[in-house]
Amino acid sequence: MPVIEIKSLTRDYGQGRGVFDLSFSVDEGEVFGFLGPNGAGKTTTIRHLMGFLKPTRGGSCSILGKDCWSHAPKVQRNVGYIPGEIAFPEDMTGTEFLQFYAAYRGMKGADRTSELLERFELDPSPRLKRMSKGMKQKVAIVACFMHDPEVLILDEPTSGLDPLMHNRFIDLVLDERRRGKTILMSSHRFEEVERTCERVGIIRKGRLVAVDSIDALKATQVRKYIITLETEEAAATFAAENAQALHIAGRDGARVTVLVRSNIRELIAAMHRAPVSNIEAPSQALEEVFLHYYGGDAR
Repeated sequence: MPVIEIKSLTRDYGQGRGVFDLSFSVDEGEVFGFLGPNGAGKTTTIRHLMGFLKPTRGGSCSILGKDCWSHAPKVQRNVGYIPGEIAFPEDMTGTEFLQFYAAYRGMKGADRTSELLERFELDPSPRLKRMSKGMKQKVAIVACFMHDPEVLILDEPTSGLDPLMHNRFIDLVLDERRRGKTILMSSHRFEEVERTCERVGIIRKGRLVAVDSIDALKATQVRKYIITLETEEAAATFAAENAQALHIAGRDGARVTVLVRSNIRELIAAMHRAPVSNIEAPSQALEEVFLHYYGGDAR
């Protein structure tokens, strides 16, 4: 059953900017990765989910069955949210802000907050205006998770974190996934999405160009194989004889690189006829799938 649902969402800022006829859903207990560079429409989509924006030409967003615009206050109270651009009341200390936020959430106990502060090694006592970017990001993470929400909306949540804290955040998301939480996370860090998400959506110029499991998306792309032959001469012959049937991407000594989309049988037949000593199939990264949809386009 979908917990987060977007149907035909459109927000047109003009000149091709915005989001257009966007539809996807996130099921209960799923961690969904939302990928795209700056300006692609990720934050605009998330702001609609949080009830900050109203669709300009139809469409709808709902969380736990409630329309995100008409029930915005209730949605906002019950969802954990990390914004892409964090703005705090800087005259407050981190402690004061977290206490204020806990009161807004109606929280009574502080055990969860204490556990999160310890996990991220955060002393919240300084004034927010004196905190570094990384410290402010930690405050935002604690504020997002401390009321133990069932649904989490995370917009570039690891921005400003050092590698150690980045790994701790990934561990936190994995813990929440094991507890059955529903999470939508936008990110430009492919490694963190691969480690935490079951499915991803790729957005390009405001339009969704792919939605599927990470493994399924990888399976649709060109795969690279490195064939090692017994001699350089055999490698040269292999490359020359199979130049028509296979996509020979290059040769380095006795190693031949072959790109395969659907002609794996031709590759197997070619190897059967040649003195092959080894074959490697390097694992494909999510980043390669993303670049397939974007090419050299920065937006």
